[in-house]
Amino acid sequence: MDLVNIQEGIELVKQVEEYVDIVEIGTPVVINEGLRAVKEMKEAFPSLKVLADLKIMDAAGFEVMKASEAGADIITILGAAEDMSIKGAVEEARNQGKKILVDMIAVKDLETRAKEVDAFGVDYICVHTGYDLQAVGKNSFEDLQTIKRVVKNAKTAVAGGIKLDTLPEVIKAQPDLVIVGGGITGQADIKGTAAQIQKLVKQG
Repeated sequence: MDLVNIQEGIELVKQVEEYVDIVEIGTPVVINEGLRAVKEMKEAFPSLKVLADLKIMDAAGFEVMKASEAGADIITILGAAEDMSIKGAVEEARNQGKKILVDMIAVKDLETRAKEVDAFGVDYICVHTGYDLQAVGKNSFEDLQTIKRVVKNAKTAVAGGIKLDTLPEVIKAQPDLVIVGGGITGQADIKGTAAQIQKLVKQG
């Protein structure tokens, strides 16, 4: 969820709760509402995992600690961050019993960096075509195949522009985690779309 306030977010999740495993509090929501958004979402839906999309770049241990205190189960750090920052995030997440997702947005040499990051003990490595690149027709599907070839330890994830009609292509590459935003929240029938997406994912 990117373009909502806390209350709108909670109302949205009520519609799709039975069809999703994780609620992502997107970076715009964290910027607008702070980690309170994570806390209130976790309190409202204790059975769902909450991902705090902080896109950490520095001071990683501290930021992971704060997100953990707010109730986040998964916290994101950028693949472009310093090695020490990613290792610090992993260490703090282990201390807190949380998980780290590395967002590979804007990483130029995806294959090399994915191998490096995989060795740091992160939980997820996510290929992500950002909003600005989606606008010119890019997607993450080829990038997903690239990291699937080289990642040995972490789970793989994919985000950016995934919709019901592009989902079969994503599923073919067999990521462990599929992140869908506007492909659900921007649809007329939010609940029905989420149900269809869950069905396709479960069919594999």
